[in-house]
Amino acid sequence: MKVILADEVRGLGHRGDTVTVKDGYARNFLFPHGYAFEANDANVRRLAEDKKKYDEKTIREKTVAEDVARKVEGLTVTVSKKAGEGEVLYGSVTAAEIADALAKQGIAVDRRRIEVAEPIKRLGSHNVHVRLHRDVVAVLNVEVRPATM
Repeated sequence: MKVILADEVRGLGHRGDTVTVKDGYARNFLFPHGYAFEANDANVRRLAEDKKKYDEKTIREKTVAEDVARKVEGLTVTVSKKAGEGEVLYGSVTAAEIADALAKQGIAVDRRRIEVAEPIKRLGSHNVHVRLHRDVVAVLNVEVRPATM
């Protein structure tokens, strides 16, 4: 079945893309959650009308994301965690802790935008990616230091 995506679906496509999916996936998941609608003539016309508004909105969002990326790029945030022998942390540094450290420096970033490739479980300097827009990714340096007791 051909469907038009109403929102970005990971592994399937971006908003406005026309994709072919199995009927059950469309009826049982995409349609009920509002992620897609059937690709018929009326919906294709509606998509063409909405595309201009969506493109303008996307350009504005991308501009804002690029501004935030310039602030984040090359920035170093410090996170303090309890550590044991051999500089190994008790637990790991989470995206929420990194988002809190950024907020203390005046940069508001949603924790779901922070991509930690592998768990940070050691003291030292680590790089994480901050995906601010689907086309804008900034690299943030996270310095993990031992917490003072």
